[in-house]
This record gives sequence, structure tokens and C-alpha cells, in this order.
Amino acid sequence: MKIKIHPIPAFSDNYIWTLQNQSHAVVVDPGDATAVTSYLNNHNLNLAAILITHHHYDHVDGLVELQTQWDCPVFAPKDERIPGNLTVVSDKASVKIEQLKLKFKVLFTPGHTLTHICYLNKDMLFCGDTLFSLGCGRMFEGTAEQFSSSLNQLKQLNDDTKVYCTHEYTESNWRFAQEVNPKNQKLNTFKTLLDEKRKQGLPSLPSTMAVEKSLNPFLNCSDPTIVSAVSGHFNQQPNTASETFALLRHWKDNF
Repeated sequence: MKIKIHPIPAFSDNYIWTLQNQSHAVVVDPGDATAVTSYLNNHNLNLAAILITHHHYDHVDGLVELQTQWDCPVFAPKDERIPGNLTVVSDKASVKIEQLKLKFKVLFTPGHTLTHICYLNKDMLFCGDTLFSLGCGRMFEGTAEQFSSSLNQLKQLNDDTKVYCTHEYTESNWRFAQEVNPKNQKLNTFKTLLDEKRKQGLPSLPSTMAVEKSLNPFLNCSDPTIVSAVSGHFNQQPNTASETFALLRHWKDNF
């Protein structure tokens, strides 16, 4: 039976990704229990499991209420800041959801936070705030070396892997990517497609790894064009890809 994937909007720009068949659903990073409950009830779905990528409130605040209501497992990284009765998972672990016949591989991706993880199912990546469409999360807890290593790990995934991140940041990320690499003509083609989606009220997501490898500056910190842009902006020559990443992230933080 084919799995349907639906984004439940939450807060101002979050998506709570919902994977469902005709009777059951899995939700990823439910920061808002009310939005999830309403969707599940409206579609006569039982909650089979919750997947958590990291501890931030807009990813976990709804999980206790949802777990209490549906008595379902919550898979999460080891982090005492995450509430609830957790099934702790670590790098390379497998997560099986029998009701939907789904199996996820856990990827440890520190950088945005020190315990951040992603969930990979064949051609679907649920990456929380590690990777965004044309961007990446802020570096709140990890180091540039950790974050760039995490992104390089994701860059090894197949081109057709769909990228389900948690925020609708694509338009602002496009503006930054255009600032960093204005000669990349593929960005203009991407913007045309992006504008069409947003005018129709559609999410810009999921992205694909092919798009991210081609257009996301944070996945291309060894590219001479990106290095040159960073060097020119800061009047400082980075010596490694992780140094380029650190400067690029600082640039974006103040963009």
C-alpha cells in the first residue's frame, strides 16, 4: 500500500510531516499537538509512532500530549531536554513502524544541536533543521567541523532522495544563495518554479538532494566560487571547507 506524505502547517513556518496509509500515521517533530490531533481525527487515522530529530520546542512540544492520547512510541536521540517516554535511537540504528511497513535508518547529524538526528527511508530524508532547501540550520550547539561533516554525510545520499525539512525557509534561502553565487543560472530557473508553487499556496518542499547538491551553498563549501564569495565578503581567506562553512553560516546569520 502506497504511503502518502502530508505537511501539517504549524506555528508561522513549520511543517509537521505526516506519513500515512488508510488507517495509521507517523508524525515527525510535532511541535503542536492540536494541529496533529485535528488532522488525524479529520482523516480517521491512528497515530502509530512519533519521530523526533532534536529537542527544540517547535519540534517536541506536542509529543507528550500525543503520546498520552495514542499510547504510541516516540523515537528520539538521547537528550534529557526531550520530554516523554522515549525509545532512544542512535547513529545507524533502524526504526521499524509495522503498521505502515516502514523502516528508517537513523543518521547522526550534529551541528544545529549536539544530538540532532535524521531519518532515512530509501528515497525519503526527514532531516529536521540540519538541512533546508538551499540552506541549513543555525549552528546553535555544534562546531563548524561537526556541522559541515553532517552535511557532507547527507551529500552522499542519492540524487533522487527527497528532502523533507521542517521549515518553509526556501524563499529567504534563495535570496542568500543568489547573493553568494549570482552567476549560477540554475538559481533563476529554480526561483521561477518556486514562485509558481508559492503563488498556488503549495509548500516549496520536499526538495531533492540533486537540487541541494547543485544550488545549496552550504553543501558546496569546497567550490572555488563559494570560497571566493566568502573570502571577498569577509576579506579573509578560509583555509578549509569547515572554515568556509563557518564564515558562510555567520554571513547567513546576519543576512
